[in-house]
Amino acid sequence: MSRLLAALLASVFLVACAGGDHDDVRQWMSTAAQDAKGKIPPLPVVEPYEPVAYDVGDLLDPFKPAKLGSDAKTGGGGFRPDLDRPKEPLELYPLESLKYVGVMTRKKASYAIIQAESALYQIKVGNYMGQNFGVVVDISESEVTLRELIQDSAGDWVERTSNLLLQEKGAK
Repeated sequence: MSRLLAALLASVFLVACAGGDHDDVRQWMSTAAQDAKGKIPPLPVVEPYEPVAYDVGDLLDPFKPAKLGSDAKTGGGGFRPDLDRPKEPLELYPLESLKYVGVMTRKKASYAIIQAESALYQIKVGNYMGQNFGVVVDISESEVTLRELIQDSAGDWVERTSNLLLQEKGAK
């Protein structure tokens, strides 16, 4: 019943709107349209492109890392990592993720116990660890000292000393 009533009301409204002459609306539309003019600014003038010659002469090509190439001169005091030697297991981990958990001495040689994830590794002076070509130069009761090779902003290899401190029993 309510659907029939709704349909009847809708048809009554349509008939009411369709009937009659809407002259007042048409007159208002024509007067309003007289003053409405679109104002579009003119397009800017495009200057023609003039190429400029770029003569680099003897300058380095900025898109080629010349200092890092194999034929480049050695900079930074002659330091260079040995890229041909086989990697040791502890070189896969960043130095920050390694933990120095203990030291042991056999035949007057000190060995550090390093934890990487859940595995323990035994290292001595001369072993490599960390991702910056770090070589172990000293092992003491409280720390492992490394000499790392890193590149500076100019691409030269420079030495840096890093320490891995002994982790206390309760420390994480």
